[in-house]
Amino acid sequence: MNRRKKINQTLKSKAKKANAKLHASNKPKYISKDERARLALEEQGLKAED
Repeated sequence: MNRRKKINQTLKSKAKKANAKLHASNKPKYISKDERARLALEEQGLKAED
């Protein structure tokens, strides 16, 4: 691989990563099984009080 191609490749990859960081994903944050269970218990507790 010649020098110019390698430099262009690294610059392109850095630009691609920087661009990807700017556009945050719309994916919801991961909630573990334990956390979901805890939230469900809290929700049931709140409904029982009402």
